Amino acid sequence: MLSRLAAAAMALGALLAMAGPASAGEHVVCPPGGTVCYIVVDDPGGPGTQPVSGGGGAAPECHELGSTTAVPCYDSAFGWWSNADGCYYHRLDPPPPATDPAWQGHFPDGTIYQSTCPGVPGSGGGWVWRPTAPPGFGGGAGTAARLADQAIARLNLSGPDIGFAPNAGRTGLVGLPVWMWTRVSPSTWGPTTANAALPGISVTATAKATKIVWSMGDGQSVTCTGPGTPYSRNAEQSSSPTCGYAYRGSSAGQPGDAFHVVATTTWQISWVGGGTSGQVTQTRSSSLPVRIGELQVLVT
Repeated sequence: MLSRLAAAAMALGALLAMAGPASAGEHVVCPPGGTVCYIVVDDPGGPGTQPVSGGGGAAPECHELGSTTAVPCYDSAFGWWSNADGCYYHRLDPPPPATDPAWQGHFPDGTIYQSTCPGVPGSGGGWVWRPTAPPGFGGGAGTAARLADQAIARLNLSGPDIGFAPNAGRTGLVGLPVWMWTRVSPSTWGPTTANAALPGISVTATAKATKIVWSMGDGQSVTCTGPGTPYSRNAEQSSSPTCGYAYRGSSAGQPGDAFHVVATTTWQISWVGGGTSGQVTQTRSSSLPVRIGELQVLVT
């Protein structure tokens, strides 16, 4: 045992000599009874090296095996900590060839990880094959949910890019067909995708609009399950084949003598990553004023 401790001390001394003085954000941890010491970096020195906070779930709590002593859940050199066995895991990328004994005959199933176990005597880790990710890898479901929040925010979803006939600035007539639609783009109807990632975990969010509810400003609403059909002059006085309406009264007397039309898109968002998945429903709205008048007939 003494020879092992001496060897560990010499190795640690060599490591510290090469690394130079520890910075203010570093400290050396030597677990009791172990033969491996390691440097803990409290300040990762750049973005993307710590699980993001807030949003989708509680931050993971990482501690030494059989102890309440906290350790970083992620280390840029060693990977993700697992409370289950007190080891860090880093996915080998690229993985070893199929002939490597580390696969234990399982190639291409599972994954090879570099494990680092500070409290384990001897090598303190090595290459290990696992059929699934170690507990805590990627920060767990809480981290995946928070990354999902980031990916969803990057979708840049918007309300309808409203198309309306009669055109804005013109006055429609009571009883005549009104056409409503949105100009289709990834942000107004989809589908659209966005990603968010941390080392060892990536989440992809995909959004597609499912309907637009048009609140017509006169107390009535119209639900359209598609983006609507753009108005064409060839349509003359016909009704929209997909999304239309006819006002029964004038907008005179309304604020600004116009109906306040609000179009609300419902977005169905699905996300997947980090060994988990989820679905979210969100809405986005746009609005415009619409003037509707009554046809005046002059009798002479």
